[in-house]
Amino acid sequence: MWDKLDSIEARYERLGEELSKPDITRDRERFQEVAKTHSDLSEIVVPYRERKVLQKQLEESRELLRDPDPEVGELAQAEIEELEPRIAELEQVLRVRLLPKDPLDEKDVILEVRAGAGGEEASLWAGNLLRMYLRYAERQNWKTEILSENATGMGGYKEVVVAVKGSGAYSHLKFEAGAHRVQRVPATESSGRIHTSAATVAVMPEVEAVEVDLHPDDLEWDTFRASSAGGQHMQKNETAVRVTHKPTRVAVVCQDERSQAQNREKALRMLRARLFDLKLAEQNAERAANRRLQVGTGDRSDKIRTYNFGQNRVTDHRIGLTLVNRLEGIMDGDINDIVEALRQADEADRLGEMDEAAD
Repeated sequence: MWDKLDSIEARYERLGEELSKPDITRDRERFQEVAKTHSDLSEIVVPYRERKVLQKQLEESRELLRDPDPEVGELAQAEIEELEPRIAELEQVLRVRLLPKDPLDEKDVILEVRAGAGGEEASLWAGNLLRMYLRYAERQNWKTEILSENATGMGGYKEVVVAVKGSGAYSHLKFEAGAHRVQRVPATESSGRIHTSAATVAVMPEVEAVEVDLHPDDLEWDTFRASSAGGQHMQKNETAVRVTHKPTRVAVVCQDERSQAQNREKALRMLRARLFDLKLAEQNAERAANRRLQVGTGDRSDKIRTYNFGQNRVTDHRIGLTLVNRLEGIMDGDINDIVEALRQADEADRLGEMDEAAD
């Protein structure tokens, strides 16, 4: 690890020297590339340099333990007791930051919420989850755009697809994929019985056209008249579209825009994301076979979280995290503690893999 850190520090210094040269600003693209890499490496170099300084101080303090003056020895011991935990903390930070980064982490996201078992209550629950994610995105200063929605008459959704744009959107949301179960008394329940229903969430990185090649011959287009929830207000023109990827039979419907061209453009965005997600699912399935924690496998059949309204409790089943008396805030988008706990669990799991590989 230390050889790797020395190499990173040397590269950081070379890039710093390159940035200090006046002529680098003439090539704007190169300047931006070097500046970003230099900034990224600083997240490793800064704690590494601090660790080196503290390690030297620790060695000096250990030498002072041999001093015949007992007062000097006491001071040295006190400094050692202060330095050792800080050095251990920095070493853990460095181990985490040396983990390979997911190349998709900085991608924007296409997030899909689909009502599961539970009838109208499941549709209402899907709407609640949508609001939770929209509020979370707002807290993160991300932009959101509804790409497609199939709303119900009571304000719920059979299915809704939203684009989320912002720094690190995928890295924060990728562990939200799976089945979200709710236990509560539905608004439609007159006898006060608690019902259990669910909605599934899919989190797909939004990819460019060059990343997923859609050959025109592989696409089958259908057009039809769009309608609002419940089938009212049928349009006269066929502006809604359905595109089917013939090799995989993955189909996407988009009918929210007023023009067919706009609906076609959105449909292609969603189709690219779904096809890319299929590839990711295959890769993750192979990787998950060797993992202790299957955080973020993206399998919609996985029951990942339960929201119990009667007990004001939220439980994430993958990491055994339970939050009590936090449900109202969580449904208002305050899910950062859950997101961070899942990210840390994934880091710990990958560190375990790295240690096993080193052994």
